[in-house]
Amino acid sequence: MIIDAHQHLWTAGYPWLRDPSLARIRRDYTVDDLRAAIGAAGVDRTVLVEAGRCDAAETRLFLRTARDTPEIAGVVGWAGLLDPDLAATIDGYRAGPGGELLVGIRDQVQGEADDFLDRAPVRAGLATVAEAGLVNELVVRAAQLPSVARAAAALPQSTFVLDHLGKPGIAAGELRHWHDLIAPVAARPNVIAKLSGLVTEANWESWTPDDLKPYVDIAVGLFGTGRLMFGSDWPVLELAATYPEVKDAMTGLLGGSPADVFAGTAISTYHLELT
Repeated sequence: MIIDAHQHLWTAGYPWLRDPSLARIRRDYTVDDLRAAIGAAGVDRTVLVEAGRCDAAETRLFLRTARDTPEIAGVVGWAGLLDPDLAATIDGYRAGPGGELLVGIRDQVQGEADDFLDRAPVRAGLATVAEAGLVNELVVRAAQLPSVARAAAALPQSTFVLDHLGKPGIAAGELRHWHDLIAPVAARPNVIAKLSGLVTEANWESWTPDDLKPYVDIAVGLFGTGRLMFGSDWPVLELAATYPEVKDAMTGLLGGSPADVFAGTAISTYHLELT
């Protein structure tokens, strides 16, 4: 069993895809496309993550899609951490078709100020997600990592999942700076990290696995494989690579397919029920 803990679906009309640099992924990505991609890479199940549309309708659609798609084992939906009715929003997701497949909530924190996660109303939103028994999924910039560490310390009852290792500046060679920022995050036992999205933080045209290696090695050293998950970040990865290239790069860097990184951590973190 191999689980991809981070993939998306979207249509060409998503506003963020208007960026000219994203032209090669500005198209509809469907369940059929997903099946072809994971089939080529030998992946069995996935976790579908909100794709930046930032509305409840997307999450409801994704839950219905997951209900009808056996390959999708869980959904990380979108909700605003400052939503005064956040608990009701979560309850509404769960009451709808596929609601039992909701495993986490992600807001687009990367678009906020560096101290966003330090703010009391945001912390209250994080606590609401945790009280609902869901993972707090975090997509952040490297500069926001100190606030991730502080939030994890303040909310030890919450499980946090850090996407894309906090987006290190691989193309710019910012290894030492990123190490200093992520080490306090890894010191919090309630933070799990995804080995995902790294090829698009590297040079899209010229990256090699060697470019990713020091970041993966540091992540393994800080988190251990028991707190790491493989994620493809498909179809974003198509800016720089193919799905099999990303999976093969990760297995090469890890010396194989560790059962925790490629399945066990995702199952336990998201409480996935697999058949």
